[in-house]
Amino acid sequence: MPVVHKSTIRRARQSEKRRLRNRATLSSVRSVLRKVQEAIAAKKLDEAKATLRAATAALSKAVTKGVLKPNTASRRVSRLTVRVNAITASA
Repeated sequence: MPVVHKSTIRRARQSEKRRLRNRATLSSVRSVLRKVQEAIAAKKLDEAKATLRAATAALSKAVTKGVLKPNTASRRVSRLTVRVNAITASA
């Protein structure tokens, strides 16, 4: 039978907590991004701008928590902004 140290058990418990927390954060970020994309698809300018602000905040918060890397969040914000601005130009 292998020797399992107390520290190993503790680390496993900690990593499980972190995994659940990271999944919850990432899930909420994806939900906000989906709302922005739906507003863009429906060409609702005001709703798209409002949800874009929420998405930017959610992505920044995910970076702060270490769930996403800074460049990933920056790239996603940039792409969403371009799409929202395209609606603005066409309206």
